[in-house]
Amino acid sequence: MASSSLKEGSAAPEFCLFNQNSEKICLKDFKGKWVVLYFYPKDNTPGCKQEAADFTAAKESFENNGAVILGVSKDTVASHQKFIEKAELTITLLADPNLTAIKLFDVWQLKKFMGKENMGTVRTTFLIRPDGKIAKVWNNVRVQGHADAVLEELKKRK
Repeated sequence: MASSSLKEGSAAPEFCLFNQNSEKICLKDFKGKWVVLYFYPKDNTPGCKQEAADFTAAKESFENNGAVILGVSKDTVASHQKFIEKAELTITLLADPNLTAIKLFDVWQLKKFMGKENMGTVRTTFLIRPDGKIAKVWNNVRVQGHADAVLEELKKRK
């Protein structure tokens, strides 16, 4: 599977999306803070649910290290609301049905699943520094242990 063309050290693309509460959230709102920006394929699927639950469980540790967690998928605000309620999530999810940020971060790519090829969101995480530059990219993320790995990287770089 391909990787995002965005590299460590480059400026994170600017975007604004609506969160689960229909509030407009822009990346620039977090200048001066670390941002964990993770892209995932679909609300309420097993891997996505586990990843969101892991980030929720570690949310306080991320906040204590000066970071905010933002999850992005092409699902709608209403879908995010149901996902958060059902999975008891406390992190912020951003709705990107027009693929704005998904394409800016180059995570909308051809994926193979069970012999079929389709365009979709490749599970990718970006750690963005307080100055808006990308500190680290995790391409083709495996969910197990991922939130912990991101937290450890944040602690090392702070």
